[in-house]
Amino acid sequence: MMEKTEVVNTQKLSFADFKHEVLNDYRIARISRECSLLGRREVLTGKAKFGIFGDGKEVPQLAMAKAFKNGDFRSGYYRDQTFMMAIGQLTAQQFFAGLYAHTDIQADPMSAGRQMGGHFATHSLDENGNWKNLTQQKNSSADISPTAGQMPRLLGLAQASKIYRNVKELKNHTNFSQKGNEIAWGTIGNASTSEGLFFETINAAGVLQVPMVMSVWDDEYGISVHAKHQTTKESISEILKGFQRNEKQKGYEIFVINGWDYVQLIDTYNKAARIAREEHSPVLIHVKELTQPQGHSTSGSHERYKSKERLQWEQEHDCLIQMRKWILDFELQDENGDTLKLVDSEEELINIDKNAKKDVSKAKRDAWTAFTGEIKNEARAAITILEKLAEKSSNGTFISKLKNDLAATNEPIRKDILSTARKALRYLRDENLPEKVELQNFIKASLEHAYDKYSSTLLSETENSPLKATEIKPKYVGEENLVDARIIMRDNFDAILKKHPEVLIFGEDAGHIGDVNQGLEGLQEKFGELRVSDTGIREATILGQGIGMAMRGLRPIAEIQYLDYLLYALQIMSDDLATLRYRTYGKQKAPLIIRTRGHRLEGIWHAGSPMGGIINNIRGIHVLVPRNMTKAAGFYNTLLKGDDPALVIECLNGYRLKENLPTNLGDFTTPIGVVETIKEGTDITIISYGSTLRIVDEAAKDLAQVGIHAEIIDAQSLLPFDIHQDTVKSVAKTNRLLVVDEDVPGGASAYLLQEILENQNAYKHLDSKPATLTSKEHRPAYGTDGDYFSKPSAEDVFEKVYEIMHEADPQKFKKLY
Repeated sequence: MMEKTEVVNTQKLSFADFKHEVLNDYRIARISRECSLLGRREVLTGKAKFGIFGDGKEVPQLAMAKAFKNGDFRSGYYRDQTFMMAIGQLTAQQFFAGLYAHTDIQADPMSAGRQMGGHFATHSLDENGNWKNLTQQKNSSADISPTAGQMPRLLGLAQASKIYRNVKELKNHTNFSQKGNEIAWGTIGNASTSEGLFFETINAAGVLQVPMVMSVWDDEYGISVHAKHQTTKESISEILKGFQRNEKQKGYEIFVINGWDYVQLIDTYNKAARIAREEHSPVLIHVKELTQPQGHSTSGSHERYKSKERLQWEQEHDCLIQMRKWILDFELQDENGDTLKLVDSEEELINIDKNAKKDVSKAKRDAWTAFTGEIKNEARAAITILEKLAEKSSNGTFISKLKNDLAATNEPIRKDILSTARKALRYLRDENLPEKVELQNFIKASLEHAYDKYSSTLLSETENSPLKATEIKPKYVGEENLVDARIIMRDNFDAILKKHPEVLIFGEDAGHIGDVNQGLEGLQEKFGELRVSDTGIREATILGQGIGMAMRGLRPIAEIQYLDYLLYALQIMSDDLATLRYRTYGKQKAPLIIRTRGHRLEGIWHAGSPMGGIINNIRGIHVLVPRNMTKAAGFYNTLLKGDDPALVIECLNGYRLKENLPTNLGDFTTPIGVVETIKEGTDITIISYGSTLRIVDEAAKDLAQVGIHAEIIDAQSLLPFDIHQDTVKSVAKTNRLLVVDEDVPGGASAYLLQEILENQNAYKHLDSKPATLTSKEHRPAYGTDGDYFSKPSAEDVFEKVYEIMHEADPQKFKKLY
């Protein structure tokens, strides 16, 4: 037993040190278990909303923590509390602060109350939003609830080590990696391995050969559904045997281990770490025979679906019971023939158990006191104001009742306080009292503080925001140098790769052939296969590669071949990337750039423009829609000056069009959130974006021939849209508005209309009803005729504008039909 434990620590331990380590592990496990037990009670008593805990998984997580080093990253699921405690990144009080949703980042460093308990993260950024030295701390990427959603990001976290080890230009990036020696550790429940994201990631990691250790916690159930309904052969390690590496073929090292066997677990995790860290080979550890003593979550009881025999087996094979038994049974003869024991009597373990209960109980009380204390102070302030108002207002009786109801609430939440204050204000609408002003200021201050607590950090609010990048216009020398627009993209990417050694570009067909539109032509040969690379057809993990690498200081550009294929990755973009900065209260970031191309090619799956769905699913990511390649290139240059994620949608039919080649490639920028007026006019404002602008421009020329002068505005950026509110200035001049795009009705056009009419108050200036012109409700039919009859044409734009002008002046613009 001692020999196997020595493997773990890679150095010889004295028996005293060994004993201390084992008993400390037991103590951590007991504290974690008590947190689970007491946490469930807190939910059932109503103090917390929901609980999902790590009971039954404590011992394998102790083993994983022993092999986890500074610089390593975890990408896990919501039962890893013991691991986080074991690496020193979670205390019992912080555990309960998260359970109560305490909005103080110091109290709940995981998310400042923005995520339910069990979702763990460490801080990668300092107070100014700048990177900390990630190699000097143990790192956990912020968890998400969707099952297997942590897998794609895990791939990128692991790939970053491979990049840092093999790209010589990055040798000085020592805050992010020490020669690529870091491991990305993944954890998942056995039932969640049924998700496609798990298999896609496993396959991709095997192809890429990255330092990833994947732990599957197997307790035989997915909520109430047994493994026989989840996994072929009821075993993920069985069906993944084909991934096992051998002398001739690279693949995975696969281990299968029982989750209650403390010594074997430590030995296995050390072997796995050595393989991954030194050889950069992925490892799968299937941890079997685990239990879930309290069932899946606080929303139900596992006694409803487990047999008496299974429940009895779980009681006997609880990993803490087995660890306790091993400690009590442990005996070792030293060189003098003396018998060495870990404990002299069970009383020592009983004391550890008692102290764990006591410590966790105190931590719970302290967390609750801290959580409720500041809220009670706010309640007292509100009650004081209401008391004064009740004395002076003619509606004092009603205000007094509101005050008394609030005062009678033993454990108020902020909703109770602010709701009461706002209701009281209604009774004061006809009165002018100094105390009314005091109440109004209280409400305003509460709402301002609420922004910071509940709504801030969706995007960068630091000096690193790309919105603060200074605009640099393209420069041109001498006569026009007209080239195929894809040349501008190619040469700009060339300049970017030279200037930024941390930039990587990858995607389907992005490497060897230089992407399907030749925007990366020759760059793989020039910069190497690690910096410009091909991937398999697997959009979700292409995004995951980008997210993980961006979280480790690299600047990846992940290419999705066509906009329609983005839907494969939309869940990852929405649940993980778009929320990362928000759900960590600004303590993590992933400035990933997603490159794709869309609009107007051929047919249902190559000509879609599902912009409404995209922009409403990925708030937290900039969505940029340049009309040509010069504008697109400028966006890439801008984004690399900032630290927000973004989606850039290039015009699919624009690569062979001619554009003037700038001389300051890699330097000029396109500002984000700024519209551009590309044609002046006086009669109507038409706003659009992307390829549709060429249709609008064609129609505007025809409109001019009949005396209608349209002003055309390029939105350029949908998220954010028009931060300087320039569109309303145009509407104030023309008094009419048409929004044209090739999304479905009610999609991005409706979003733009709401932005212009409501947020910019353009309704004040309208003399005609605002209108939208969109594609049909269906996807575009195949062929040129399919495009013409499915999406807005120049004739559609002409007739829509003419119809608006006919209503304004029917004598001048007589009906066409």
